[in-house]
Amino acid sequence: MPITRGFSGRPRRGRPDRLPPGQYDTGADWPTLTAEVTPHLVPDEWTMTVDGLVENPHTWSWRDVHALPGSTYFGDIHCVTTWSKLDVTFGGVSVDTLLDIARPRPEAAFVMAHSTTGYTTNLPLEDVRGGKAWLVWEYDGRPLPVEHGGPVRLLVPHLYFWKSAKWVTRLELMDRDRPGFWEQNGYHDRGDPWLEQRYQGDP
Repeated sequence: MPITRGFSGRPRRGRPDRLPPGQYDTGADWPTLTAEVTPHLVPDEWTMTVDGLVENPHTWSWRDVHALPGSTYFGDIHCVTTWSKLDVTFGGVSVDTLLDIARPRPEAAFVMAHSTTGYTTNLPLEDVRGGKAWLVWEYDGRPLPVEHGGPVRLLVPHLYFWKSAKWVTRLELMDRDRPGFWEQNGYHDRGDPWLEQRYQGDP
């Protein structure tokens, strides 16, 4: 599968500018944080839908999505709670591949990611296009652990990690922004870690 080093080409481990402001390197640890009860999902019963403002609303089964061209992300992830994890590897499929099939309508400008738990998070469409976002089901060559969003989570590594919705099942395209779960509870609408966009009112 093609490997993407993160679209911004960040420096290697040990450089002082590797971490966004206010972040620390969590090393080998991967903290588990969630706003919901962890669900038990059977991969063969999981589906992924892209709908809303698209020409071709489409739903993929577990088998269908694995038949799409694979893609691997290698880079860093950053949580709003101030930890960062460097040099992670996720395997799955680029969101671009799904959007190419669904064909966003010209007025589509935002995405709402929906999880099976009812969790939602909003993103500008441009933040999930152009090699910036993935659906992933592997971490470090193994199935993605359920506590980290398995069987499938959204991965948007250039934004704070609450935007990378766990247990994702739907991407809804919209013509205007609409706040998701954490955004309704005071978190920033976009969440760029390099700008420290943690809370509403941050730049």
